[in-house]
Amino acid sequence: MNLIKVGVIGIGNMGSSHVQILDKGQIEGAILTAICSSNENRIDWVKNHTSGDVQIFRDEETFLTESGIDAVVIATPHYSHPEIAINAFTKGIHVLIEKPAGVYTKNVLEMNEAAKASEKVFGIMYNQRANPLYQILRELIHSGKLGDIKRTNWIVTDTYRSQSYYDSSKWRATWKGEGGGVLLNQALHQLDIWQWATGLMPKRVNAVSSFGKYHDIEVEDEVTAYVEYENGATGVFITSTGEVPGTNRLEVVGDLGKIIVENEELTFYRLTQSEREFNRLYKDGFGRPEYKKIDIPVKSENANHVNIIQNWIDSIITGSPLLAPGEEGVKALEISNAIYLSSWLNQTVELPVDPDQYYEKLQEKISTSTFEKKHVTNNTLDVKGTH
Repeated sequence: MNLIKVGVIGIGNMGSSHVQILDKGQIEGAILTAICSSNENRIDWVKNHTSGDVQIFRDEETFLTESGIDAVVIATPHYSHPEIAINAFTKGIHVLIEKPAGVYTKNVLEMNEAAKASEKVFGIMYNQRANPLYQILRELIHSGKLGDIKRTNWIVTDTYRSQSYYDSSKWRATWKGEGGGVLLNQALHQLDIWQWATGLMPKRVNAVSSFGKYHDIEVEDEVTAYVEYENGATGVFITSTGEVPGTNRLEVVGDLGKIIVENEELTFYRLTQSEREFNRLYKDGFGRPEYKKIDIPVKSENANHVNIIQNWIDSIITGSPLLAPGEEGVKALEISNAIYLSSWLNQTVELPVDPDQYYEKLQEKISTSTFEKKHVTNNTLDVKGTH
């Protein structure tokens, strides 16, 4: 079998991790043959930490045109994801992008169209979709065992970051460089799982965000969002990078019970009778449906990057389905864009958001920004760090 020749562009912490995974032969059917970075320190790192004959490129166009790669992993800063992906698709190259899919839906939708036209395999690094914890959650919900969803609630505040984290790069925590804060960097995986596991996309959002509340940054480091779904259900999403100790607790309530995911454990409080049916038939006042507490054994696996890359390569080789199709990256981004827009306008926002309106408001944030970073430990813009 011919190995799929893979290149990596963007050699920050995530890109470096992907380089090592590929170079060490952890992905069956693939081989690392090229990297692209404009950072000489990261190029030196690649030379010293790869065992094979890896080609080095310093500019995107030469990399995509002359490297001979079949597939590319894109791990550059957020804004560049759609542009690089579209360029790769036009050259007949399969694409796996780091999250987020982009910063605004306008060019992400264009990227999705380019992917469709190219007929190449397009994936996104939503590695939490490979976590058995969330796969079982999704199966329970989609199988109907929870019944019709009434409410969702996710508190994601175990994502603490110090000021030094934000000072690690010039592009971090700015509207121009990163396009957002905790929603795009730390909590985007949860936004994806929120809609993927439940099968529900919000229809409207009302959100309050705090910008630079706990850090010297201009983007958000605390968010509380209230959402409404088409079926009448409601939800709350809370996230912050300024709380210690933090919480990571998801509740999904249906008319057949409640599922709680917390401390990497899954508990199902399953009703013996539908609440709606009980409510209609019960005649003795203060009663309530009986339920059983079921602790579902599952081994949570948070670091599933290998699984997503392998799934992507398998799809290239055999046509097997993707666990995280790149086109679905727009969904979590759509939610985050709606939360930002609601916070900026101080009003309820309907989904899908108007791509042009969001883009214009973001450009206003960038053009009117007077924020200047006081301390930057790394000025390089092609380096993407840990999330």
